[in-house]
Amino acid sequence: MMAQYIEIKTANPDSLLFYRMGDFYELFFEDAEVASRALGITLTKRGKHQGEDIPMCGVPVHAADDYLQKLISLGFRVSVCEQTEDPAEAKKRGSKSVVRRDVVRLVTPGTLTEERLLDAGANNFLAALTRIKTGSSEEDAIYGLAWVDMSTGGFHVAETDHARLAADLAQIAPRELILPDLLLQEPVIRGIAEQGGAALSPVPRAFFDSSTAADRLAHYFGVKTLDGFGTFSRAELSAAAGILDYIEKTQLGERPPLDPPSREAGAGRMLIDPATRANLELVRTLSGEKQGSLLATIDRTVTGSGARLLASRLAGPLVNPDVIAQRLDAVAFFADNDLIRENVRQTLKSAPDMARALSRIALQRGGPRDILAIAQGLAAAQTVLMQTGAQDAHPAEIAAARSSLAQAPHELAKELIRALRQDPPLLKRDGGFVAEGYDPNLDELRALRDESRKVIARLQADYAEELGLRSLKIKHNNVLGWFIETPTAQADKLKDNPNRFIHRQTMAGAMRFTTTELADLESKIASAGERAMAIEMEIFDKLAEAIVSSGDLIKAAARGLSILDVSSALAKLAQEEGYIRPVVDMSCAFDIKGGRHPVVEKALKTGGGESFVANDADLGPEGEGDTGRIWLITGPNMAGKSTFLRQNALFAVLAQMGSFVPAASAHIGVVDRLFSRVGAADDLARGRSTFMVEMVETAAILNQAGDRSLVILDEIGRGTATFDGLSIAWATIEHLHEVNRSRALFATHYHELTALSQKLDRLSNATVSVKEWNGEVIFLHEIVPGAADRSYGIQVAKLAGLPARVVERSKQVLSQLEEQDRQNPAQSLIDELPLFAALTPASPAASGPSATDPLVEHLDGINPDDMTPREALEALYALKAERAKRL
Repeated sequence: MMAQYIEIKTANPDSLLFYRMGDFYELFFEDAEVASRALGITLTKRGKHQGEDIPMCGVPVHAADDYLQKLISLGFRVSVCEQTEDPAEAKKRGSKSVVRRDVVRLVTPGTLTEERLLDAGANNFLAALTRIKTGSSEEDAIYGLAWVDMSTGGFHVAETDHARLAADLAQIAPRELILPDLLLQEPVIRGIAEQGGAALSPVPRAFFDSSTAADRLAHYFGVKTLDGFGTFSRAELSAAAGILDYIEKTQLGERPPLDPPSREAGAGRMLIDPATRANLELVRTLSGEKQGSLLATIDRTVTGSGARLLASRLAGPLVNPDVIAQRLDAVAFFADNDLIRENVRQTLKSAPDMARALSRIALQRGGPRDILAIAQGLAAAQTVLMQTGAQDAHPAEIAAARSSLAQAPHELAKELIRALRQDPPLLKRDGGFVAEGYDPNLDELRALRDESRKVIARLQADYAEELGLRSLKIKHNNVLGWFIETPTAQADKLKDNPNRFIHRQTMAGAMRFTTTELADLESKIASAGERAMAIEMEIFDKLAEAIVSSGDLIKAAARGLSILDVSSALAKLAQEEGYIRPVVDMSCAFDIKGGRHPVVEKALKTGGGESFVANDADLGPEGEGDTGRIWLITGPNMAGKSTFLRQNALFAVLAQMGSFVPAASAHIGVVDRLFSRVGAADDLARGRSTFMVEMVETAAILNQAGDRSLVILDEIGRGTATFDGLSIAWATIEHLHEVNRSRALFATHYHELTALSQKLDRLSNATVSVKEWNGEVIFLHEIVPGAADRSYGIQVAKLAGLPARVVERSKQVLSQLEEQDRQNPAQSLIDELPLFAALTPASPAASGPSATDPLVEHLDGINPDDMTPREALEALYALKAERAKRL
């Protein structure tokens, strides 16, 4: 047996080997040591190998899913090795023959299908990344992306470039990413790949051979050409072929029911880079929790497939106003029809996850409950179709969903419901899942198996009545089996009919007989359990085959139900929370009236009923042909600046995913790229300080944002010296205004920057209202026009609990610093410095102090040879005073 184990392990060196032995999966050698630590199970020993004890541990087969889930979450891959022959067949080869075993599946994070291993509300994507070089630099390369959810069959491909790669991977959020091993060795690509936290699986470059990719795809889907699926680029075909090869490798020839590849145009989605997704907490908070994210706040779906679709839409908002309008129409339909909405939601609550059940059945991992899930899902589809059919006309998205429901195989649903019990076991091997009355032969065998005594008693009564022998009995022993016994004195009636009653044995006072009928019944009783199980397996296979053959219609119906779930859920959200329908078009408008942060508003309500202070934001153009405006927002900490910034970014995401928004009104011109630099965090693993991370993210914004982008910046430059930070923030605003020309919100504590509004025509100042009362600060959380002249930092520090002596000393220091800085240096710089657009690139030789520096001018005007000692001393004092102003 150990020789067999070592042979199988040698063929699967990169994974933990679950080796089936009876009712346990056993692990040996190093696998056992690793698994025992990871799973917290006991490490034992069994036998010896090369003179040393063999480490061993195991997990029960019935609980294997729980252990698999833990191992996969820790980043391990697991090879599942099963017995591939009956032990009885192995004994025929010899008493010590080992039962044949082989790996039947390689379990990885991206290839899971088991219900217990998956999050019902999240896709489990396996993604592939490849690169086609078209030039010498990274910017010239084309990247191919393919991603598959094996649990539902969704299959997508896309082409991207180096600038979009990180954002596109962040939108997909794969659990596992496969890519050529040589590509993974490049530091830049590895950094991008690791950013999303996916398990990385390097494979040989041959997986992505683009010269044979089209043929491999056609072979997988059983077609001669891919023309019927659409037109794909070389990079897309390469990625798609690579992911299919990986699936066939891990599933050992089993093919999940994948949809034909669907081409996703990257330009059709709002580009949101990984840092922005994290800062805005779209699907998870910065601490990694779902609770407190935007997704958790808006999710009112009642099905797993609906929750996955909602998360997908949130991850990739659209940029096509017409398609956005179709989604908003569907939400409006359910918002206007309360009774239809609630009836549909009530029905959907009982609708199982058909897509995932179908995938398990197709991969031969399904059980009776999966077949029942298909039946109940199709029944729900029929009910929802009737519930939404009262209207004369439906919005386009709802009409398309209803069409999918109408084409569902409803006759199959009736057959499945008739065939199955309503509470079937989880595993088909347990039997007992076929309903009574579905198959007469099965019912008879079950009766024999479960009620053999009653069947024998009925036959005994029939014989006794026929022969008039009340003493006749039917008995059983291990030698004769079942037999008829009667006293010798009364046996003549049986002996007179030897063709029917066959003599078996004569006893001292009794005679024993059998009949053909009794022998047949005995045979049936002996094999009834096995034959009943065999019939149930045949019925299961027949039903599974019927389901798989109708797989496309079933998946379409499942998608239709998920669309109706999302639309009705967003309508429910809008009704409960007071959301309104936004206007989304191709203008550069961004006009929000009475906007509220959805997550903060919900937290306030949950925490004690406090109301959220709504605010307006108008970043749209002022005149014909203008681009968007920049708001420069000043004000104290804790007053709500960051909340205001984030909520406006979330309005763009919500509106363009097809949701109503928490505002009194909203007019949003399509945002093609969303950038957010909010909050501070270091990246110690990559050697980056907080300020370095801030600068990297700011650089990405300034290098990529355009006039249709929305940029959210908070406290740029605060991580370095005051004048350095002020200078960086100053130049960033000018670049956004003159070069990027983006709609932007820029929050800062550098009050000097407010003077820029005098020369930057699209820059407006706004501030957060604050009231002082008896030395205390009251935050009103209102954004109003104007500029703040102080940050109230010491008051906030007092609220935070700093010792009173520290607060008082801070006031003294602040007073002294303010006394020394009576002038406004920013105003003089505004008058003296040209705008960003007027600057020419600096010459490499242009180093040293600026020619306009007041200190330099002062020094240039001093001639020490002509000064008296007193004049020289006064000049030195003047220089020190000028220097003090800068500190």
